[in-house]
Amino acid sequence: MADGLLVIDKPPGPTSHDVVSRMRRTLRERRIGHTGTLDPMATGVLPLVIGKATRLAQFLSAADKSYEAVVRLGFATNTADAEGEPIAARFEGALPARDAIERALDAFRGTFLQQPPAFSAKKIGGKRSYAIARARDKKNLEFGIRNLECVTNSKFRILNSEFLPAPTRVTVSRLDIIAIDADTVTLSLDCSAGFYIRALAHDLGAALGTGAHLAALRRTRSGRFTEADAVPLAVAEQDRARTASRIVPLSRMLPELPCAVLTDEGVRRAIHGADIRPSDREVTADAGDVSFGNGVRVRLLNSSGELIGIAEPARSDRHLHASVILA
Repeated sequence: MADGLLVIDKPPGPTSHDVVSRMRRTLRERRIGHTGTLDPMATGVLPLVIGKATRLAQFLSAADKSYEAVVRLGFATNTADAEGEPIAARFEGALPARDAIERALDAFRGTFLQQPPAFSAKKIGGKRSYAIARARDKKNLEFGIRNLECVTNSKFRILNSEFLPAPTRVTVSRLDIIAIDADTVTLSLDCSAGFYIRALAHDLGAALGTGAHLAALRRTRSGRFTEADAVPLAVAEQDRARTASRIVPLSRMLPELPCAVLTDEGVRRAIHGADIRPSDREVTADAGDVSFGNGVRVRLLNSSGELIGIAEPARSDRHLHASVILA
């Protein structure tokens, strides 16, 4: 089985781990992992790393994502989605107009602290948050308006709670209303990794005073991979050979990173943990010169164009050091 990346279009129902297990059986490959969890009810783009590519999962998981989300106004749930139990009476007043919803959404544009849902895989004191939430009485699972306080800059300050995961800093670079139909609002957004759409739905309901939860969710992009790159799970399971042909090889992964083509000596030094010197890099027309700014990551290729690892700047000037080796 080839090493690389396969983009699956996940249907509603299975967990991300279920998808991994099913593709392990289909491809007869044990080393498969996903690069960003989708809840069971969610659909869409789920990149899987296969074989040696599992060592690159950390770089793919950190990529920005795009979603289309349907938020239902009127009541919040303990899981912040349609699979949960209502945690308050249904809102009976007139639902807010589009202008009011747009104003409320301003609080969720840009960079801010987001409170992950109680029912999430985040850890609290070494335990999964969802396990703690399930063990608590439903009336104590509410993480609504009393856990949020609107401040003067229109962002939300998260109030401390020993029963909730720690808030995380997230970024929403685009957040648009696509449609409003009765009590549902369809949103389209681009966000950083680790952003919870369920939390957005819940917090929007809190800001509007109506309560709300996530009714449907589709991931349309993960990093550079979109729906057009994805194979429906049912199709992928039907034809092993055809599915294998859709695997993106290692050499074509992470093209957004600059590359350094190594000499044979450079490959040897990289594999053995030695710093890669300027003389260990071949001068090629397409590789160009590597920028050594802080935090830059560099793809390491051998003379045949095969990806052998990922490097970062070493302490010595213009030297690299491999942080991941695939060879």
